[in-house]
Amino acid sequence: MWEGPWDKRRLHPLGLFPRGQTLPPHRLSSNGPRLVGPRSSLRGGTERVEQLRELTRLLESKEYQSRMEGVGRLLEHCKTKPELITASLVQVFDAFTPRLQDSNKKVNQWALESLAEMIPFLKESLQPMLLSVIVAVADNLNSRSAGISAAAASVLDAMMQHLDPLCLLQAFAGRARFLSGRALLDVTDRLSALVASVYPRKPQAVERHVLPVLWHFLNSVPGSSVLPRHGGSVGAVVCRLTGSLREQMGSRLQDLAAGQPEHVFKMLQHLLDATPTAGSGRVASRELPLGGKATGS
Repeated sequence: MWEGPWDKRRLHPLGLFPRGQTLPPHRLSSNGPRLVGPRSSLRGGTERVEQLRELTRLLESKEYQSRMEGVGRLLEHCKTKPELITASLVQVFDAFTPRLQDSNKKVNQWALESLAEMIPFLKESLQPMLLSVIVAVADNLNSRSAGISAAAASVLDAMMQHLDPLCLLQAFAGRARFLSGRALLDVTDRLSALVASVYPRKPQAVERHVLPVLWHFLNSVPGSSVLPRHGGSVGAVVCRLTGSLREQMGSRLQDLAAGQPEHVFKMLQHLLDATPTAGSGRVASRELPLGGKATGS
């Protein structure tokens, strides 16, 4: 019979090692053989905890320079070790999200600019904090600082490019009714674009989340006021939203509007009469019966 180094007749009586062979001394302990892996894993876990603790300390510091450093460190982690952030996303963003509305304008703008860069690395991992982030970002769209408002718009663009359209549609629709000014225009415009990408897959989601936004706009504006369709106005974005919905829903849009108050239905008819269908190549210049002031929270 073959007698290799592990033949049973040459094993230690306890069945652990071949006779005459032992493990290296540094691998032995009073309790027998010991694996190195668990201690290394424990050490790595401790390092991650310390990194997150230091990151949180910086983000929540009273010194604006430290908060700036914390934002920069978070951005670097997202680029080089995104798993560190995604594994503790809620904890990290609980400390980071307030920086998106920081009282110091430098921190505020830096946080927004950094978030736009983080999104491609975090992607769907950001979903648990998406609504609170959108609330903070949208409020910055109305900032008097051109740098801050532009940075906020770049965050929305990054979201449109890298995040799930259905999740964005739900979040934007939930927030649109509470916005005013540029924030209302920017968010509603992006909502119109999301309708086109979501409706073919999830028509029920569009009807459930976006139609109430349209009914809100049509119900809350005074019918006696008149706004031009062109330019950056509430009337313009409501027209674009209506056009996007009609393009996807067809006559079903009017069918569902029939269940709304009469003045809402009539307002929709005015919009549909004045809004060109897809492929017309131009926007009509006639004025629409839409109020120019939307309510905000």
